[in-house]
Amino acid sequence: MQKDHDIIIVGGGMVGAALAARLGNAGYSIGLIERGDAPKAPSGDYDLRISSLNARSLAFIKLSGTELPKERCCPFRHIDVSNQDGTGHSVFSAADSDMDDFGLFIENRTLQYALWERLKELPSVTCYTQSAPVSTLTAGEIRLVELEDGKMLSARLVVGADGARSTLRQLAGIEVTSHDYHQRAMIINVETELPQQDVSWQVFTPRGPIAMLPLPGHRASLVWYDSDEATKAREAMEDHTLKTTIEAAFPKRLGNLIRVVSHASFPIKRQHARRYIGKRLALIGDAAHVVHPLAGQGLNIGLHDADTLADMIIKGRDPGDYLNLLRFECQRRAANQAMIAATDSFHHLFTGAKPLRQLGDLSLHLAERFPFAKRMMMQQANGRNPFRMW
Repeated sequence: MQKDHDIIIVGGGMVGAALAARLGNAGYSIGLIERGDAPKAPSGDYDLRISSLNARSLAFIKLSGTELPKERCCPFRHIDVSNQDGTGHSVFSAADSDMDDFGLFIENRTLQYALWERLKELPSVTCYTQSAPVSTLTAGEIRLVELEDGKMLSARLVVGADGARSTLRQLAGIEVTSHDYHQRAMIINVETELPQQDVSWQVFTPRGPIAMLPLPGHRASLVWYDSDEATKAREAMEDHTLKTTIEAAFPKRLGNLIRVVSHASFPIKRQHARRYIGKRLALIGDAAHVVHPLAGQGLNIGLHDADTLADMIIKGRDPGDYLNLLRFECQRRAANQAMIAATDSFHHLFTGAKPLRQLGDLSLHLAERFPFAKRMMMQQANGRNPFRMW
């Protein structure tokens, strides 16, 4: 049966667009299906949705030929982790792991726009915007995808990168396991009197962590984890009241705030697909897994999915070869399960009963006293795990 594309990717967000750009840059015929419109150029104040890109993610994006606008990116070289009363404290520095920096913080919309601009330059990539799949099935060595407008597309591999509520995953009959942490994360963009520079810090409290993600200049993205009730009460505050509340609750190192720019919140949940693959089908990113955001690794592990899948496709003959897909699933499920376990452990250690919190404090002490352990942790967080399978 004749195919329309080598690979169809459902979902044009950051992970799906990154995979499309990488494979399109390698010469594969790609069909990218996106429910919305092509992203618009970012402008004005920084968006609330901020992500970190680690070394492996940046290398993957670079292989696609995508250029990121430096003026809207903030590299960071230090990560400072402590508990509320200061009895547990550890500082991770990129130089200690033989790196110039740990990566950078970037707005989600800025990254997505840069990737889509690269897609426009790739003749082998076709973008189907305002489109979504309504059915999918296999026919021999081809998988078919029917769109809402009745168009039928075919490829040797179909990839689901359409988020936590993935339509493609549901159409493929893949179930998920999920867990509700009964917490919310409040994201607050602020303008600060002090420049935030190249340090990202996080303070664990019994109610959940508070964190600062630096943005260029005197801007920062604050993350405040707490119960649903407490978070919704803060969301209802006037900006000047919220400003005062932040200055009282956050460490003095943040400095005084000039203003609260914007804020929003979202519930904290975990989700994991029971399988990542099917016949000529693969899931990546949030379509496959959603982890607790306290480690800031959600986007990175999605891009690592895309990196692993792209590497296997480029080195193989058939993009949808089942053995290759099985290798992809084994490697990525092991890595992602380890990340889920790690974030779960941190959550329970620092927000659980007092004996658990004391154990969490001890873990920070041990991390500070054993440089080798810190180095291994940072290499793992940057996708440089020396024990990768295959």
